[in-house]
Order: sequence, then C-alpha cells, then structure tokens
Amino acid sequence: MTTGTRKVSIFGVPMDLGASKLGATGGPDAIRRAGIAKALERLNCDIVYDDDIEVPERPENPGNVKTRFRKEIRSVCESLASSIYKAHKGASFPLTLGGDHSLAMGSVAGSWKYYKGKKQNIGLIWVDAHGDMNTPQTSPSGNIHGMPLAHLLGLGDRHLVGIGGKGPKVKARNVVLIGIRDLDENEKKNLRETGVHVFTMKEIDRFGMPRVCERAIEAAADQTGGIHVSFDIDAADPALAVGTGTKARGGLTYRECHLFMEMMADSEMLCGLDLVEVNPLEDAYNQTAVLASELIQSAFGKSIF
Repeated sequence: MTTGTRKVSIFGVPMDLGASKLGATGGPDAIRRAGIAKALERLNCDIVYDDDIEVPERPENPGNVKTRFRKEIRSVCESLASSIYKAHKGASFPLTLGGDHSLAMGSVAGSWKYYKGKKQNIGLIWVDAHGDMNTPQTSPSGNIHGMPLAHLLGLGDRHLVGIGGKGPKVKARNVVLIGIRDLDENEKKNLRETGVHVFTMKEIDRFGMPRVCERAIEAAADQTGGIHVSFDIDAADPALAVGTGTKARGGLTYRECHLFMEMMADSEMLCGLDLVEVNPLEDAYNQTAVLASELIQSAFGKSIF
C-alpha cells in the first residue's frame, strides 16, 4: 500500500435486479452499519465520497427472459462506470458495495476506462463460489448476476458488453477466478474456451491459499497497471457468510479470505474493490456484513501485527 492519507470513494449499489432472491438491495447499508467508513479512517483513509448509485424500482415485467431486467441493470452499471472513472481521475480509490454481482460490469468498466486512458490494461481477480461466466444463450435462469464476467470478457449480449465503452474490458490472460465450486455445464465450456485462470476449491485444498494467491496476483499483474478485485461474499463458506443469496458449501475459511485481501494489500497493485452479494434478509445479527467490513479493511492494509 502507498503511505500517507489515501482518498477513498464509496459507492453503494443497492440492487438485486440481477438475482433471483430479493434482499441484496440492503447490502451497502448493512456494510455501512458494520462501521466500514470509520474503520477506513482509522487506517489513514480520507472518505471523500460515500453515497449510493441510483437504482430503479423492480419493474413488473423483466423484459427478455434470457436477460432479465437488462435495461435497468445496464443503466445502473453505466452510472457506476462513470462514477468509478471520475473517482480514479480524482486520485480516489473506488470501493463498491453491493448489491448483486451484475454491478461489476460497471465497476470494472470504470477502472478499465481510466487505465485505457493511460494506455494500460487492468487485471481482474474474481473471488466467488460461482464462475459468473454464463451468457444469455447458456444461462438456465436469465439472471444477469450469473453473467457479468462473461460480458466483461466480451461474450454475450452486445448491450452489456458495451457498458462503459466498446469491447472487452479485460484480457483473459489477466483474469483469475478463486474459490470456484459451483458451475453450470455450459459455463464450464465458456471458462475453458476463454482460457482464464481458474483456481477451484480443489486447487486451494491441494496447493494452499498462499500459493494460489501468489499465482493469481502474478497472472493479474502481468503487464497491467493495476488489479481490480471483485469479491462475492459467497466465496466464503456459508458457516461464515450466511447472509447471501446463492450459498455453496465447502468455501473459503475466515483466514483464507483475509489472507487473500492481505496479500492484495501487500502487492500494492489493488486499483479497485467490489464487495458484493451481501443480503441482510438472509443474515443473522449482521454477521455477514461485519465479515465484509473486516475483509475490506484487510484489503486496505489492516494487519495483525
């Protein structure tokens, strides 16, 4: 991490339009209630902005069943991309609180646009129980929160691919998935064909989280100006993170989650961070939002000693 006061812009995205379960709209405020702003200030951060991106009410008609609520999600993501870009331009670190994972099409696009202006690529580390690599053609549900990574790589619906600017936002060689343990069959094919780096829970069990993190950071940092991290709280085991909509057993432990964030802080390559899919309606005593707050603090340099 850089020394001195660090400017931070916090963007809440109270959206659950991309998900089948309602409730992720409350994620940003739940993380705020867990004290994230005060905690970051104690880490020598200056919170220069902390507000929500406007999200429309859920329409009765979702539109095309293969891309449910596409129009509304695209509008939110365009607004988020513009806000993230402006934060970068103002030398402020963008922290995005969600909200369902479809928002990453906007947050990553904002980082991409800024670094594109510097003639640099960005790396992307996607920490998630799921691949989020479905397209409208392969998705069994039409829920866009299962598609954002595919669209960031240039696959799928052209309107979603074009959020924040034309074309793919990341190169497959600089994209890494960590914590994967629940994939659709067609999604597996999309992952293999793109050639992104995938570390499932099997690789984490086999090689250990430290080695996986080292390899992930190395791949995402290769010839890039920075690494955007999009962290779905369902990457953590449901015993830790009950407050999320799409749970999958056998996930990352408390220390494995923190180790990843700590190693990202040590790398000094982190250029943007999403913490998504916190759902207070599924939570108990706000414990999942507290975990989210703690993980963000680790990414900003909070250490044990």
